[in-house]
Amino acid sequence: MMREQFALSMALVLTLGILPPGVRAQTPPPATTLPPAAPPPAVMQTPPSMPPREPLPPPPGIRPFATPQELVGRELGLEEAVNIGLENAPLIVARIGDYIAAQQRVNQALAPLLPQLTGSGNFGRQRSLSTFGGDAGYNDFGSASVTASQLLFDFGRTWAAKDAAKSNAAAFKEVLESQKLDISQLVKTQYFTLLLSKRLVQVNLAALDRAEVNLRSAQGFFQVGTQPQSFVDVANARVNVIRAQNAVNLARVALNAAMGIAVNAPTEVKDLLSYSQFPLNRDDLIGEALRNRPEYRQVKALADSADATVRQTFRDFFPNLFGSGTYGVAGITGVPAADSRSTNGFIDSGNQWNVGLTLSWSIFDGGGKIARYKESKANLEAAKARVRDTELQVWQNVEQSYLNLGEAEERIGAAQKAVESAEENYQLARGRFDAGVANIIELTDAQLALTQAQSDQAQALSDYRIGIARLERALGRR
Repeated sequence: MMREQFALSMALVLTLGILPPGVRAQTPPPATTLPPAAPPPAVMQTPPSMPPREPLPPPPGIRPFATPQELVGRELGLEEAVNIGLENAPLIVARIGDYIAAQQRVNQALAPLLPQLTGSGNFGRQRSLSTFGGDAGYNDFGSASVTASQLLFDFGRTWAAKDAAKSNAAAFKEVLESQKLDISQLVKTQYFTLLLSKRLVQVNLAALDRAEVNLRSAQGFFQVGTQPQSFVDVANARVNVIRAQNAVNLARVALNAAMGIAVNAPTEVKDLLSYSQFPLNRDDLIGEALRNRPEYRQVKALADSADATVRQTFRDFFPNLFGSGTYGVAGITGVPAADSRSTNGFIDSGNQWNVGLTLSWSIFDGGGKIARYKESKANLEAAKARVRDTELQVWQNVEQSYLNLGEAEERIGAAQKAVESAEENYQLARGRFDAGVANIIELTDAQLALTQAQSDQAQALSDYRIGIARLERALGRR
């Protein structure tokens, strides 16, 4: 009776196409009267194991990217990885250059308030013909002068331009700080992605071991004359291991790129994929974010710049008062024409100087000043609206990051319970299969459920640590 039930269950397995994973075709024992089973029509052979792929060589013709010594031959900590990223990321270097350039524009705006000194000079020769057709004469002439000027009063126009440039420089500084926070979060995300990929390799290797154990247990049952057409479970487990190992390589490349170092650097990281409670003061999260977020300080600085530009364009309606002084020399030397009464050359030179005040006032320029003033006022209103929008965005970022972190934290506990339950179900299914009271479908389902539960647990831990990094970014922390 038991034999008939087993044969019936195996017929059902073959009819549904769900065959025992990784089982090779077995020849029936001589004592059975069943005919030899035909070989499977097409069995995919497992390729020989290949050595790990070597990374690509660095690109020629460019300045080499660094491979820090602190990551050679040792595991890199999270804080060390963040520091490497902040030191080497090209985008941070670019933002530093932008900030330095913006600081120089402050000096440019302030320059008109300081004395201005200019020099000029000229030299030439003039030819003169004789009145009676004799030889021609010539004159050499030249002059040199130095002019000093000082802006005395412009109704605060230049000070307003300086304030606008200073506020713009402050905005560029906040862009730099924002870039540092982005690099820090990116490095943390790639760090824990690499840890997750390495953990999933372990999970899939354990699944492959279980599949091979199940295969050895199942071989005795299939010696009654039936045989599998494919090696589903073991083959799938091997494919998953290959994918997980490649995911490790991809995550390492992404981490190296985030740190701004050579992509093929042999980076290894410490296993920090565990749960530890993140301290939070939920009542002060929004206030901390508004104090620390560089994006918020940036839009406020841009609003201050727009306000200074309004003051500058308004003062364009008023005149400028300059004080200036010039000192120079001029002279003429020459050779007279043949019919000239004088037989000698002559020199006429002397020193010149002048001082005075200059008042300049553009009374009407076709309405350009009025249009620029109205434009600056509209830009100011837009800048104030962006400040309000940034306040909402910061609030939203913090709220979403806080909720996502709580969800990931709850998933860790639920995933742990799922792993424990899946392990119990797998052991029970394994015992029932070994006793002959369960079929291969039940054992395979239990195996897949255990692998999925372990993968979900690793994913929950990774999401939790990445969630901490995102909340820190939302709060303006590195």
